[in-house]
Amino acid sequence: MRRLFLFVFAVAGLGCRDSFCQEGFTLKNKPEQKKIEVLYDGKLLTAYCYFDSTEKPVLFPIKTLGGVTVTRGYPVAPRPGERTDHPHHLGLWMNYESVNGLDFWNNSTAISAEKKPRYGSVKHQKIMATENMRSGASIVAQSDWVDNSGKILLEEKTQYLFSQKENDLIIDRISTLSAKVAEVVFADIKDGMLGLRVARELEMPSKESSKFVDALGNVTAVAQMPNDVVTGMYVSANGLQGDAVWGTRAPWTVLNGKKDGETITIAIIDHPSNIGYPTYWHARGYGLFAANPLGQKIFSQGKEQLNFTLKQGQEVTFRYRIVIHGGKAELSGKQVNQYADEFAKAK
Repeated sequence: MRRLFLFVFAVAGLGCRDSFCQEGFTLKNKPEQKKIEVLYDGKLLTAYCYFDSTEKPVLFPIKTLGGVTVTRGYPVAPRPGERTDHPHHLGLWMNYESVNGLDFWNNSTAISAEKKPRYGSVKHQKIMATENMRSGASIVAQSDWVDNSGKILLEEKTQYLFSQKENDLIIDRISTLSAKVAEVVFADIKDGMLGLRVARELEMPSKESSKFVDALGNVTAVAQMPNDVVTGMYVSANGLQGDAVWGTRAPWTVLNGKKDGETITIAIIDHPSNIGYPTYWHARGYGLFAANPLGQKIFSQGKEQLNFTLKQGQEVTFRYRIVIHGGKAELSGKQVNQYADEFAKAK
């Protein structure tokens, strides 16, 4: 994995001098809370969290450099007026709905004990390295994709790179998955792979309720809610907007909106080296903002099908850039293209 920063802190020594910690990026290890906080100028931006209850590691919450929270709080830290659907949607995460027939995407504390054998979990194992300077920070973590008995299907090594440019927080997530069994099949399916669940204010206005069915037949109702504070709008690199973005390919998509006095743009950028580039977008108006490169059949209406497979010992890497912008104006398409070009060239 690439290393961008030269000043290395040992895992056990994430702290630093108080005067230094108040400027630029710093990391604060809180093992008793199962998280590492990422701070900028002494203020929380996000945290790498490996709570038992979430069934996978997440970045939560996620804030703009100005301190505005762009992620939903439910179910870990619910806020008034939020939706309480899809308890598996929290912060920023990566997993998939069907891996050797196990559902990793929809697993949560809401799944009953008798159904748990049909689900998989991404279990944090250890922090492999941390680095930080005033200009950026990095966390490298190892996790295992396991079945309900603890059998390892995949080993995951993920590097989270945090940097800043003007009013923008930049998060690069680079994950390498290695097969630990004879064959690992990612069935071509809808729910996956990189997911972000946004705050109520950044959802798209809607006058309708909806119901969604997962691969195991579970139905989740998403009710119509008051839209007085809802401001979100998806825009893809191809110029599509709103609900039209869902099920289309593009190298990037943004979600624009307003919250707490800031104009917000969240950009998710695919990398040209990724399987399925440019990715399909599983972007829902109720607040799920996801990139799914492996589920092609439903998005193409049956014209494409992948069923991506790894043999034991093989590995695959997924690279994504997430830009969290807050300010007086949205990020322009030109600015997002610049971020995408820089990301494509990064090694």
